[in-house]
Amino acid sequence: MAAVEIDVAYVAELARLRLTPEETQAFQRQLGDVLAYVAKLRELDVSGVSLEGEEESCENRLRADIPRPGLGQDVALANSPQRIKDFFIVPKIVE
Repeated sequence: MAAVEIDVAYVAELARLRLTPEETQAFQRQLGDVLAYVAKLRELDVSGVSLEGEEESCENRLRADIPRPGLGQDVALANSPQRIKDFFIVPKIVE
């Protein structure tokens, strides 16, 4: 596989980063090392390895969707700062 050159100065410009020439060279070396490692990984034979999540026996563990009694109207309105009869009073937010 041919070595891939990444223009670190261009990438830094896109990311709006200011890099010194020394930083640019250091990042170029580091990116080269990363790409070389990825190239090594691509050479591995993974044909016998199953993918994670490939198992068909996998299922979501959800709690049962069982209706439960909610708050009664009196309990819900008990902590309301303002109310009229059986309704909450809230500030107007839409004109």
